[in-house]
Amino acid sequence: MFKNQLKTVVLLSLLTALMLWAGTMLGGQAGLVIGLVLALIMNVGSYWFSDKIVLSMYRAKEITHKQAPDLFDMVKDVAHRAKLPMPKVYIVPGPTPNAFATGRDPKHSAVAVTEGILQLLDKEELRGVIAHEMSHIKNRDVLISTIAATVAGVISYVASMAQWAALFGGLSRNDDNGPGMFELLVLMILTPILATIIQFAISRSREFQADASAAHILRDSKGLASALQKLEAGVKHVPLRHGPQTGASLFIVNPFTAQNFIQLFSTHPSTKARVEALQALPY
Repeated sequence: MFKNQLKTVVLLSLLTALMLWAGTMLGGQAGLVIGLVLALIMNVGSYWFSDKIVLSMYRAKEITHKQAPDLFDMVKDVAHRAKLPMPKVYIVPGPTPNAFATGRDPKHSAVAVTEGILQLLDKEELRGVIAHEMSHIKNRDVLISTIAATVAGVISYVASMAQWAALFGGLSRNDDNGPGMFELLVLMILTPILATIIQFAISRSREFQADASAAHILRDSKGLASALQKLEAGVKHVPLRHGPQTGASLFIVNPFTAQNFIQLFSTHPSTKARVEALQALPY
């Protein structure tokens, strides 16, 4: 828990430094002040509202027991087995099969599944996926994942700002009040690298840990192992078409797998390695 708290502080500090640096690059001393204000707003927003931001980014809709009784009862049962409070339940529209958990702590958590995963998996496989997401909540790593996704999104936005500034402002700069081409190029080149580093800040080992915890909660590893194989094939066939790629680390499998060009830069370990680890468990 302390390790995740430390990561949260580091990520929020990185966000502050980035906003101050970008503000100075784009607007000098005035930009520094604007960057400081934006950093303070983003820090508060990232901690308290990052879960709502992420759910909104992927168009997740909260559902009740009346709307989806089987899913609701399954989440409730797994939460009871994991000795956790009942999280809110969300459904993400679209055919992509996937799921994620979010929230700043077990008392303020949510589990989201896509329409595609409900159509693809059988009950035992879906139960394994729900247990995996509940394990992320139990292991208290959903906050760091959600903040990381939000921070990476901000970094990508800063890169876009620098690109547009270069196109419409930097090329015609003839005074010392605005950013020069060199400063804009630095922002354009370094900010995507920083966004990648943020993704690596979310250790891929957390997926192995959540897989093992899910199997322990259910005393069964077969359902989740089968689900992971189906999900990998399903995402390759129907990758996620909406929402930022900076939130890929939140999902049980990378929702943008079809768009990745090098496994090295994947936010998840290989499905084969995860399945083999599950098959090695005693249940």
